[in-house]
Amino acid sequence: MKQHVDLTDKELRAAIRGGNIQFGGNTKLKIYGLLSCSSGKRMKRANRVFFEKEEEALAEGYRPCGNCMRSSYQKWKQDTEKG
Repeated sequence: MKQHVDLTDKELRAAIRGGNIQFGGNTKLKIYGLLSCSSGKRMKRANRVFFEKEEEALAEGYRPCGNCMRSSYQKWKQDTEKG
């Protein structure tokens, strides 16, 4: 997990192009999603973190975004309701 505030714009672009960052997350809401998500683009830089893989976000306790990752969110929701 990488904090947005710890990365320069140049480092961030290089990490995205290199495939080292594929998902973005919100530390306050504990939600992660695609970098192209309109919901994610509105969050404050101080609250934004980045993940290389979906498994990394889930391991950190984040849930999928219901907007850009609808199928992953539905699966997560079903799994959490089962207990």
